[in-house]
Amino acid sequence: MADRVVETTENEVPEIPEILEKVLLFSLEEAKEKMANGVDVVPFTSLVVKENLFIESHPGESAEECFAFAKHTVENARGADAYAFCYDGYIETDDGVKDALIAEGGVPGEDRGYAVGYLYTLADEKPTFEEEVAYIGESPNFMSELKDADSYSEDEIDEKYTEEDEIDEEVEEVEEDVE
Repeated sequence: MADRVVETTENEVPEIPEILEKVLLFSLEEAKEKMANGVDVVPFTSLVVKENLFIESHPGESAEECFAFAKHTVENARGADAYAFCYDGYIETDDGVKDALIAEGGVPGEDRGYAVGYLYTLADEKPTFEEEVAYIGESPNFMSELKDADSYSEDEIDEKYTEEDEIDEEVEEVEEDVE
């Protein structure tokens, strides 16, 4: 998955909100572990709500479709503090095109997000990752239109995520009845 433009910058790494930095790094580590174990990295979002982390995969037929699924999930996340969207892609450098695990994310109400990544090389189908996470640049923020998490009531947040859990439980019950 690679058809994504993230504005790269030659400037210093900006101050990234702590909660966003944590979810970006967590997502990169998850993807890195999958790839190191020979598992394909399906694009996914990590969403921080209260003290919970929700992870959702976004498979698609094209890069645009994966991004659209991720954006839809994130822009409807009431009460979320931050998100990361992680995928296997590449970046263009002065030394040419480099493979990278990329995580981009943002926090509610901010105009721009941030993209970071692990550059890697493949040898015999095995990835070798650079030790340091690289700051790639600014990215779109799927949460730019959301209110700050604190502006939602506990009931609004619980309702959003409890309803989804109840639907999942109903689906599981139906599946059990079918079996």
